[in-house]
Amino acid sequence: MVEVQVDSTNFEQEVLKSDIPVLADFYADWCAPCVMLAPAVEEIAKEYQGRLKVCKVNVDNAQDIAMSFGIMSIPTIIVFNQGRAVEKRIGLMSKSDLESMFVKYLNN
Repeated sequence: MVEVQVDSTNFEQEVLKSDIPVLADFYADWCAPCVMLAPAVEEIAKEYQGRLKVCKVNVDNAQDIAMSFGIMSIPTIIVFNQGRAVEKRIGLMSKSDLESMFVKYLNN
């Protein structure tokens, strides 16, 4: 598995202190659009391995993190770069829409 499961115990280390951009997928197992988005997120994790970190944040297990970033609807995707949230989108989207959120932060 290329994706990193993140909760309160490792969020700061995995996301905020990452030396590469991070795509954080805020989801829940019971959320149908989240399940539909998952394959695109997995593909991105494989294709951009080493250049982009993909983290999965289960909002049921990390309510404090979800609240601190104002997550009101899921799925929500947030891109972090150098410890800051730089892009945020809510809802089901295509793989190319996901890519458009983070490619400008990659060091090619």
